[in-house]
Amino acid sequence: MQKPQAQSTGIQRRSIGILGGIAQGLAVAIALLAPLAATAGEITVKGSDTMVILGQRWAEEYMRVHPSATIQVTGGGSGTGISALINGTTDVCQASRPMSAAEKEKLRDRYATVGVEIPVARDGLSVYVNASNPLGEITMDQLKLIFTGKVTNWKELGGPDAKIVVYSRENSSGTYVFFKEHVLKNADYTVRAQSMPGTAAVVNAVAKEKFGIGYGGAAYAKGIKLLKVKKDSDSAAMPPDEAHVKDGSYPLSRPLFFYLRNKPVGDVGAFVDWVLSASGQAIVTKVGYYPLK
Repeated sequence: MQKPQAQSTGIQRRSIGILGGIAQGLAVAIALLAPLAATAGEITVKGSDTMVILGQRWAEEYMRVHPSATIQVTGGGSGTGISALINGTTDVCQASRPMSAAEKEKLRDRYATVGVEIPVARDGLSVYVNASNPLGEITMDQLKLIFTGKVTNWKELGGPDAKIVVYSRENSSGTYVFFKEHVLKNADYTVRAQSMPGTAAVVNAVAKEKFGIGYGGAAYAKGIKLLKVKKDSDSAAMPPDEAHVKDGSYPLSRPLFFYLRNKPVGDVGAFVDWVLSASGQAIVTKVGYYPLK
């Protein structure tokens, strides 16, 4: 009579083991889905500090017109936003630079998609100097020499005999990456460059430092001077205004992006459509960037 009881106990133990394995598998699946589930009922937008004010204004106006919508916008840098998109902790990534091939590969490995890139505005990445600086223009080569540490005194550029104080962005910034690729040609920034946590911080630093220079989005340029930029010594110096940004004659013209894991649908799709509409693009102009059309 004891033998059947032992067999029954063994079956029960195996059943418990199987159920435990299923429960553990479900727990892992729930943990993987948790970041996505956390955003249910609201839209999360994360990324570029250059775009954070623009994103917040879009969200405010959209929620005013659509009272049932909830949109949360945070910065942290384009790289931070792209990481959040890959990790599933944001619905929309704002980026002031294109996603890299390696980032798209990570997205593909996790979601079987390289994501969806949507240009939402235009910007002229601007060169900031103090309002008292006598210079009015600069070449791309001169910018490279300054930000790689080859030129360290304003007198080398026709300015005052004073040490150049260089301000940059942190390396998670899309603007940092764009400037490094397009101006420095992927050379390293000078070790003398002071990394600032956001574009507003760069502007504030340059506004206070008579011999400072920095870079960032055109919309942040308050209380400082924007230098016209020459593609080369034989080219005309161009300002980062709407006409020259749109026709591409300003050397540091760039698109600003939304990135999503998949084609936007539902609440996210409605928000993206609105951003691209005349109403959404009007906000771009009000903030200080340039609309797509």
